Amino acid sequence: MAIKKSNKIPSILKRLVAQLKAKGFSVGAATAIATKSLQKSGNLKKGSRTATKKGSKRGKMTPGQRAKDRAVKRRGGKASELTFNRKSNSVSKKKKK
Repeated sequence: MAIKKSNKIPSILKRLVAQLKAKGFSVGAATAIATKSLQKSGNLKKGSRTATKKGSKRGKMTPGQRAKDRAVKRRGGKASELTFNRKSNSVSKKKKK
């Protein structure tokens, strides 16, 4: 019996393709750009559209979680110390009470 390969497109790739299409790219161009970009960043395996462990993890994150993750990598600190603004897709430190 042959092993069936999954043709499921990773959620991180779907999301980036949708963002590029919203900017006016055709479906083919958006898919090519997204695939190349995600392969370069290590979210997709080279030469395929299969998610890496990193890509699967980031694909399961919400936009706020990804923004906090990026901010922690850049600034340091803890994600719990940050608050996410969904209108501007930005993160800032929580105000002290």
